[in-house]
Amino acid sequence: MSFRPAHVLRTHISRRLASLRTMYRPASLTTLFAALLFAATLFSGTAIAQSLPGSTIAGAPWWQHAVVYEIYPRSFQDTNGDGIGDLNGITSRLDYLQHLGVDAIWIAPMYPSPQVDFGYDISNYEAVDPQYGTLADMDRLIAEGKKHHVRILLDMVLNHTSDKAQWFIDSASSRTNPKHNWYVWNDGISADTPGVSAWQKRFEHEGKVPPNNWVSGFGGSAWQWVPAVHQFYYHEFYKQQPDLNWRNPEVEKACFAAMRFWLDRGVAGFRLDAIPTLFEDPKLHNNPELGGTNAYGDPRVGDTYTSNLPEVHGVIRRMRAMVSSYPGDRVLIGETYLPNTAELDKWYGGAAQNELQLPMDMLLGFHGDHDKLDADSFRKHIMEAETQVHGGRPLFVFDNHDNVRAINRYGDGTPNPAVDRPLVNKVLDAVLFTVPATALTYYGEDIGMVTTTPTRREDVKDPIGITGWPKEKGRDGERTPMQWTPGPQAGFSTNPHTWLPIPPSYKTVNVEVESKEAHSQLEWFEKLTALRRDNPALRDGGITMLDPTNPSVLSYLRSTGSGAVTVVAHNFTAQPQTVSLTSAAVPHGAVHTLLTDAPSLESTTSLTHITLPPYSSWIGSVK
Repeated sequence: MSFRPAHVLRTHISRRLASLRTMYRPASLTTLFAALLFAATLFSGTAIAQSLPGSTIAGAPWWQHAVVYEIYPRSFQDTNGDGIGDLNGITSRLDYLQHLGVDAIWIAPMYPSPQVDFGYDISNYEAVDPQYGTLADMDRLIAEGKKHHVRILLDMVLNHTSDKAQWFIDSASSRTNPKHNWYVWNDGISADTPGVSAWQKRFEHEGKVPPNNWVSGFGGSAWQWVPAVHQFYYHEFYKQQPDLNWRNPEVEKACFAAMRFWLDRGVAGFRLDAIPTLFEDPKLHNNPELGGTNAYGDPRVGDTYTSNLPEVHGVIRRMRAMVSSYPGDRVLIGETYLPNTAELDKWYGGAAQNELQLPMDMLLGFHGDHDKLDADSFRKHIMEAETQVHGGRPLFVFDNHDNVRAINRYGDGTPNPAVDRPLVNKVLDAVLFTVPATALTYYGEDIGMVTTTPTRREDVKDPIGITGWPKEKGRDGERTPMQWTPGPQAGFSTNPHTWLPIPPSYKTVNVEVESKEAHSQLEWFEKLTALRRDNPALRDGGITMLDPTNPSVLSYLRSTGSGAVTVVAHNFTAQPQTVSLTSAAVPHGAVHTLLTDAPSLESTTSLTHITLPPYSSWIGSVK
């Protein structure tokens, strides 16, 4: 017998009673509700009440149909007036998130940190940074999240720690310290070694230079000298983010313990930051040279020997087994920038499906030409994800805290960016919520927030923008505070000095204004998530591409094999496009418009000669 938590049963009961309202007298209805509610309570024993809700739709794990919403905690909601968002701010917005159709929130790191990389340099994995709140605040957020049916996912940064973490302080104190081998250390090589480049010699210490050409992702050599031990340590990212040595079993043991700390507190899983970079080549081969220099003036090199090494998959399999030992379908999401679908498949565990449940598929939203929408490219990547990952559930991504927002990346290349951006954003959301995949979105996408890049170097907060200006302007533009109202500080904070400036767009692009506007981005987002949740074909069905050679319109059929089918069409161009969506795959029957952002298509009743306005979507059913 399958047990479900009381709140799930109460929801089911309430919906069922609504359909029975005409069949029972009020007194009988009240009696029936009381009896069923009591039964639900009996079935929600202590063990179940303490666990997260598990499978909710047709026996599938919750994450398979989820809308996951990334929150950058510094920028979501400030409740103590310091100009920085906090955990209580997230809790205060759970009503909004539930109404939006969000099933889980991924919170960027909120652990104690020197904030060199705004939390991605963790000094203590088992606490909350005071600027975000306390452990009690986190416990309250988890508990309130359950009441709102919004699960909490934490960002787990396992590739590196802060250089202020006690682990690293111990490691860097002496070569004989028990934790010295918890990080990646090397003696370096003589500066006189044949083949040593002039660039390597820029980092010379005591006659030694870094052992190879590995470049930090944030500029300079990936090796940093420590006089106390007369060695270099490796850092894939900032020098304040030393890489952990995952070839040491003690590191895995300690990191898994940190994950258990949060699983025991009730989090629903983790997003694993930079997870392909856990291992480096033990022989320290040079990465391949690509020619030219990056924004920081360093040689451009590949990552053959510093990312996606095969040893990482053993760690992920053990991690999956550990997380699966907890109730409630806990989930692992991976930050997996990979070159192709074949490599992505390995992160699911291939046919075994025993690694990440949801490695991020960046091939759809972050690869290719982002100056324009490309129907052929979208069609190709969607079908690869459907057919080439051994039945794994795709997780498509268009936005996150590290990249210019999709509304800019795709919209800036249109004939009229100021007019077209909002339309393009609606198309991207329509794709995200109507293809067979778990959906990952980013705060502000729901209202059409844009990237607001600093125009002066002195205004930049992101260190990579300070170092790389003007070629690299940093990531501040996509991390600006959430725009809630047209009032002071956009309703984000009572403090006029917010950690990043409020973008000028906040007067019109905000939750308060858009919640009252017909045809707003917010209304579109909410209607899409509701349709996705309630439409069996969109929720559970397979996909068949229609009109597969059309370079301007992406269209497809979604079907479960029984009942009505759903047909979807997106115009990827700035010109009207007329399509006929009849084919052998589409059954004959009555056509009914389910949702569209084009008023001219609202009464569409035929699949022949549908004229899609510029950057519009139409979703209909065929019965």
